[in-house]
Amino acid sequence: MRLNFKHLRYFHAVAHDGNLTNASRRLNVSQSALSTQIRLLEEEMGHALFERRGRRLELTESGRVALNYADSIFETANEMMVTFSGGQAQAQQHLRVGAVSTLSRNFQIRFLAPVLAREDVHLVVHTGSLTSLVKALEAHEIDILLTNRLPFRDSTTNWAAHLVDETPVSLIGTDPVDPAKVSLRDLLTTARLVLPAKDSGVRADFDLLIERLGILPNVVAEADDMAMLRLLLRAGTGVGLAPPIVVRDELEIGMLHDLMTIPGLTESFYAMSQSRRFPNPLVSQLLDIAKIT
Repeated sequence: MRLNFKHLRYFHAVAHDGNLTNASRRLNVSQSALSTQIRLLEEEMGHALFERRGRRLELTESGRVALNYADSIFETANEMMVTFSGGQAQAQQHLRVGAVSTLSRNFQIRFLAPVLAREDVHLVVHTGSLTSLVKALEAHEIDILLTNRLPFRDSTTNWAAHLVDETPVSLIGTDPVDPAKVSLRDLLTTARLVLPAKDSGVRADFDLLIERLGILPNVVAEADDMAMLRLLLRAGTGVGLAPPIVVRDELEIGMLHDLMTIPGLTESFYAMSQSRRFPNPLVSQLLDIAKIT
């Protein structure tokens, strides 16, 4: 099969624009001619590249894979021109990551560390709700989704959840305590508590623990964002419930202290991937490095 680069450039323009009218105006060709060229490319490749949704053209899975290659092809062409003009450039692979907005930034950086230092990787990170990001994963708009809780799954689900890490949860505060003199019950009874929001997995397990111990805690603040919870702890608002990785930097410099680990309470971190005919190789590389179970 021979690739017609004119067809590919037209596809590349429409894929990034999502609109035939705008792309045809920018390319200075008629919409009908543009549609014909894209249809010929689809026939050459043997796969539909777009599907129409209202007035927009959205990429199919094959279209998204083709766009990744097209991006690389035109970036390589640009690299060639830059090279011969005396400059420097390097072709890049693309990785689109979704991360739930409540997820620890430190965990995200640790998981993505193997690609952060690579000059051949163009990384795009989207944050949002778990529901919106699952839809994006299923629509192949992102390659991998990082989360600390899993959505409902049924027989039609086509994604897989890989356990990346499981970490203990502690009580974190500005002033250290002596575990030999202060019990968990004492701390939970007397401290001003800063807790994750009620829809988090850790909070649900903590509430069960409180109920089992028969304690009425003094909750002074709640946050559904780990970054905000971290700031509340830095400000000395109270004793916080969090995995130590959330405040790793503050623990290292002594600004905050890990007062005590709560027995039996853990937080799990997952990387979700969608079953794809053409998987992004960077996803499997990250999962292999993370030693996924």
